[in-house]
Amino acid sequence: MKNIEKLAKGDQLRTMDDKDLEILRLVQRDARLTAETISQDVGLSPAAVQKRLKRLRESGVIERDVSVLSPSRLGRDMTIIVDVILERESRRHLDEFKRKMKNAQCVQQCYYTTGEADFTLILTVRDIKEYEQFTQDHFFDESNISRFKTSVVMDRVKVSLDVL
Repeated sequence: MKNIEKLAKGDQLRTMDDKDLEILRLVQRDARLTAETISQDVGLSPAAVQKRLKRLRESGVIERDVSVLSPSRLGRDMTIIVDVILERESRRHLDEFKRKMKNAQCVQQCYYTTGEADFTLILTVRDIKEYEQFTQDHFFDESNISRFKTSVVMDRVKVSLDVL
């Protein structure tokens, strides 16, 4: 058994093994797989798979189960990447910006980053007009935004949340 990482559960630490990693590889691609299907692939009983999945969820290794939606089929044909530079980086200013981005519907991802930009955002919008409205609502009227740089995605070459 090859030990990879440790899972925190209360005060206990339990080591993940290769079976856990195999299960994680499968469910990160399809969270709707049944324990029976997973058990056939990893060589464990369905009950053992269910126990492991429960532990992986409770420990936070599996943060949540989601459905990946097609932006274009929902009328959100544009993906935009925005680098944002703040004027001030006090804890209050950072927390305020993070809160606003968490609440902005078109923001898919928001990263607090090192380097030139303080934040990198991934947005999906219907059209450039919606993005313009977003910038007016969140950047132009915000005194703590020093500047922002926009890149429009021309082609979605790879979209994934896979970790393993």
